Amino acid sequence: MKLFLKGDRCFKEKCAFERRGYAPGQHGRRRGKVQGYGIQLREKQKVKRMYGVLEKQFRNYFTKASRRKGITGTTLLQMLEQRMDNVVYRLGFASSRAMARQLVAHGHFTVNGRKMSVPSALLRAGNVVALREQSRKNEQIKICLDTAKGRGVPGWLDLDADRFQGVLRQSPSREEITMPIQEQLIVELYSK
Repeated sequence: MKLFLKGDRCFKEKCAFERRGYAPGQHGRRRGKVQGYGIQLREKQKVKRMYGVLEKQFRNYFTKASRRKGITGTTLLQMLEQRMDNVVYRLGFASSRAMARQLVAHGHFTVNGRKMSVPSALLRAGNVVALREQSRKNEQIKICLDTAKGRGVPGWLDLDADRFQGVLRQSPSREEITMPIQEQLIVELYSK
């Protein structure tokens, strides 16, 4: 499945998944059908890989989501979407989540006027994410902002490209999370 890990390359014909839709290696075409536990595990691994989260972090997110009120799978996805690196990616300051993670770790962004260098920080509704003054001259970020206009910004975020800042208006609903994720499989995997 296409995970959109390589930024804009995944939207073009150069995407490896478009060129070859089967697993790499000599036996890639002859793999058997995955069932039950394998489907659940693969879904969890897919989500971990998409958001760039390690196993222990992902388990902690699931534990927190299961303690909150509401549907556990939806809450888990909302928490992953509200991470600082994901918000930077969704606003269009980076072409991929990995690039967004590095930009945040290097201290290029502020949250409500305070410097933020923790990519895993969870943002809340009303938080203002802005690019620092020194970083506004960065050509890579300008290029990403230009290409992001065609991709669009989700409805739960507001982007002011002229002022290099965005606002997290609200927590995203399940309908606004457009990634091809079956969160119920992850809940079933962890509830065994």
